[in-house]
Amino acid sequence: MKIVVGIATAGRREVLCDTLAEIAGQQRLPSEILVCPAQEEDVDWSFAATLAVPVRRVAPRQGLCLQRNAILDAIVDADLLLFFDDDFLPAPSFIAEAETLFGAQRDIAVATGQVLADGIHGPGLGAEEARAILARDVAPAVAHLTPVENAYGCNMVFRMAAVRAAGARFDENLPLYGWQEDTDFCQQLAGQGRIVHATALRGVHRGSKRGRTSGLRFGYSQIANPVYLVRKGTLRPRRALRLAAGNIAANLGGSLKPNNPVDRRGRLKGNWLAFWDLLRGRLAPQRILSL
Repeated sequence: MKIVVGIATAGRREVLCDTLAEIAGQQRLPSEILVCPAQEEDVDWSFAATLAVPVRRVAPRQGLCLQRNAILDAIVDADLLLFFDDDFLPAPSFIAEAETLFGAQRDIAVATGQVLADGIHGPGLGAEEARAILARDVAPAVAHLTPVENAYGCNMVFRMAAVRAAGARFDENLPLYGWQEDTDFCQQLAGQGRIVHATALRGVHRGSKRGRTSGLRFGYSQIANPVYLVRKGTLRPRRALRLAAGNIAANLGGSLKPNNPVDRRGRLKGNWLAFWDLLRGRLAPQRILSL
């Protein structure tokens, strides 16, 4: 198989270097790594040139969905595309296991792996802490596949034949962080094959706080994006309601904690602003660009 890795990055130059180095240490190397930054300075291209795997520059774009579509457009003939977040460290066997899985089970269109630790809800994980978690991990003797609605955006494996057949694209109406873009993209592929969680694919999501969308904007997206996707038909209303309720509860509780590393107060303010816009008929994901 020809396997490529795609990474969209913004404001995490050093973090990205750690991730690129981890990918370059894989048991099975990809054919190339495609990196699309938000700004040219987001990537240390000199460091990238020293790695054992080619790192190809994709012209900078502003916004996760725009960046991922630019990566899709840059792919010529890959069999598998692995999208990693710029702060996701894959276990050394990740790519080899992905090749084995997709080679053996031809009806799988999308797979997502087991996240051993996720720093997204806390202060984030340092590179050494994340590597220590990977070093301690013992993969299960028997790998398990579980059906899921969508891959987790930090680590997604796509069969490119399915992407091409569906004409799937990331929705550029979801700007900046593009929250729930993974759900929307995977639902475009639902008719092309199975979407699974695979325990053989393992890694750590550091949850870096650098380069993230502001709390206010992200809080608005937590409401606006699910409502938009429900209207589009790629997110079930019940799941959207569950997402909104869970986020509001987390933001309410977190806003009461001093020195919270997550800007829960900003997110809560964004939640209420989104509801106010919903009542006024003005709710739209692109509104965050003016906040």
